[in-house]
Amino acid sequence: MPTSDQPLRKLGFLTIGLFDRDTPRAGHESTLEIIQLGERLGLDSAWVRHRHLQYGISSPVAVLAAASQRTSRIELGTAVIPLGWENPLRLAEDLATVDLLSGGRLNPGISVGPPMNYDTVKQALYPDTGDAEDFGYRRVERLLDHIAGKPASDYSGRKGVVEEFSERVEPHAEGLRGRLWYGGGSLRSARWAGEHAMNFLTSSVVKAEESEDFAEIQLSHVRAFRARHPDGARARVSQGLVVIPTDGATAGQKSRYQAYVDQRTPRTASPQGPARMMFAPDLIGSSEQIAEQLYAHAAFREIDEVAFALPFSFEHDDYVQILTDIATKLGPALGWQPRL
Repeated sequence: MPTSDQPLRKLGFLTIGLFDRDTPRAGHESTLEIIQLGERLGLDSAWVRHRHLQYGISSPVAVLAAASQRTSRIELGTAVIPLGWENPLRLAEDLATVDLLSGGRLNPGISVGPPMNYDTVKQALYPDTGDAEDFGYRRVERLLDHIAGKPASDYSGRKGVVEEFSERVEPHAEGLRGRLWYGGGSLRSARWAGEHAMNFLTSSVVKAEESEDFAEIQLSHVRAFRARHPDGARARVSQGLVVIPTDGATAGQKSRYQAYVDQRTPRTASPQGPARMMFAPDLIGSSEQIAEQLYAHAAFREIDEVAFALPFSFEHDDYVQILTDIATKLGPALGWQPRL
């Protein structure tokens, strides 16, 4: 069995929340059931992806609001909300509201950059300001300020008989600012997140800047983030690789899982596209085999939190099997203990 001087402290999972175009409710219910399962299994966190004009969760804050009322302990995160689609003030109101409803369990992950396929959606999203919108880090800074309770208006007080106005975003969720994560895949974003005292989400996609070895690139991001963060080596980093344990899988599931991995593996051999993005190989096999691969991963050895990504296009029963194996087999192999 693999060994490590530092056992895994927090174990979570990430799901895209796929649904069918004609029957979308079933997919959303499946996602909520998987989150509830994660809590029963003692996992520390459940994270949802963010997809617009696709058949995945388009409103993670709404989904997590529902999840907050079906769970009592598990932390709930977004990985990630692309701020190019959002108004930071309105998003701050929604995040604070859900954090209060959850009892302080929300972990919002965010990122910047233009919306995907921006030219095709610009007219619908920003018909009057599309060419003037700032999709850079300033958008994050605005959200951070609103979450922290800094003034959003130069007016406060009573108007009329019942209208009471606040100078800050309401409700205010104490502690939420410290649970904001930045999802980054480059040295620049890692450094920026550290300088702004955020937590850092690093996934299975990074930019090949100083190397073409995925683990080495990810390790450089972790170290660059912590070098700029006020908490230094104690700054929180969560890693989000795709893992597919097969301990409890049927022969048919194993065959489908392997076909999925084989289809995705060629893209991991070299940087992809003009941005030179590197993709991590999916980790498939028994929990013991996956644990051995993780302990050999340079970046994994420097973190103690993970949110393993569930594969995109599997069935509900597949996710139940994978999540159960993650909690009962893989987690313990990494030194993790469930919160029951």
